[in-house]
Amino acid sequence: MNPSDADGRPPEIFFATTRWSVVLAAGRPQHDLVPPAALAELCQAYWPPVYAYVRRRSGSVESAQDLTQEFFLRLLEKGTLAAACPERGRFRAFLLTSVKNFLSNERERTHAQRRRGGRLALTLDWGSVDSRRPFEPTDNLTPERRFEREWAVTLLERVVERLRDEFAAAGRAHDFDLLRPRLTGDAARGTYDDIARELGCTADAARQAAHRLKKRYREFLRDEVAQTVAHREDVDDEIRRLFETFGD
Repeated sequence: MNPSDADGRPPEIFFATTRWSVVLAAGRPQHDLVPPAALAELCQAYWPPVYAYVRRRSGSVESAQDLTQEFFLRLLEKGTLAAACPERGRFRAFLLTSVKNFLSNERERTHAQRRRGGRLALTLDWGSVDSRRPFEPTDNLTPERRFEREWAVTLLERVVERLRDEFAAAGRAHDFDLLRPRLTGDAARGTYDDIARELGCTADAARQAAHRLKKRYREFLRDEVAQTVAHREDVDDEIRRLFETFGD
């Protein structure tokens, strides 16, 4: 199922109302206000790649956190979108170009300046990301490639989280935990016979359940990517680039 068919809306309507498309429209001259909720939702979902990039460019964890927070606060302020880069049709490209420009102009700012009052708050859970994936330079990736890699990881984690939530809402959280390794073909985590015994079904039924999970994963993946691009024709290319980042 294509994400644009999920609620019966024509494809052109779906892509006119995705989160990023709405944000882009708000940055055009004929619009007076940027809808902060739409942009804040995207920022809240996709801040880890920016943090990864800044960590590679910054000298300390504290500095990276401050700079990342300031970057998003600045992004949420009125007028920023109007000055977005020409390649702003993709939220990924917009973020990377924007944070590059930001860092080139924001080398020296105090903690007090970044935390001044009267601005829209954006709470970023540093610990949840640092505990899962250290950003110390233990590889040879450039800051740009680190951003791309973290973007891919973040998006795929969102897809898996949506799947988990859907299973949990149906009272099938345990089923998801058993079937999840099949998303990556991790046969070492148990055969279909093993899964069937846990689920109380046949091996064929377990195999069919894994097939349905993969299908739903693809649906959520397309939907999540669609929220970060402005045009239907960009979805497949964005997915291709997403997986290419793991080839380094």
